[in-house]
Amino acid sequence: MNPSADTSATQPLPEARLLEMVFPDHTNHMGTLFGGQALAWMDKAAFIVASRHARRTVVTARSEEVNFRVPVRKGQLAELVARIVRVGRSSMTVEVEMTAEDPLTGDRRICTTGRFVMVALDSNGVPASIPALPA
Repeated sequence: MNPSADTSATQPLPEARLLEMVFPDHTNHMGTLFGGQALAWMDKAAFIVASRHARRTVVTARSEEVNFRVPVRKGQLAELVARIVRVGRSSMTVEVEMTAEDPLTGDRRICTTGRFVMVALDSNGVPASIPALPA
């Protein structure tokens, strides 16, 4: 048996990575990424890492401390990295960092950071307990 093929004993990943291309329909009149689109991508990354950790339905309870540092321009790549930094009984705090990359030059800059609180729910929509972070 191939031990690497057995995923039943593996721990949930504490990190999720997404890569998005900034197309014209994602931008404002200045040719930069809409703030709302950036938040949607960040929330999606937070959702993925929280779902993988909890192995339950999760919802966003709060977004906080979102900082738009530099604009992301049309044609750039946006790489999002979401990490769980705290776990409570049913909630997880997820920090998300978005980096803009020029695909032609390779220039990369952290453009947006934020923190999201995600809550795990049971089948009745009630907050449910989740595992602690792996040691």
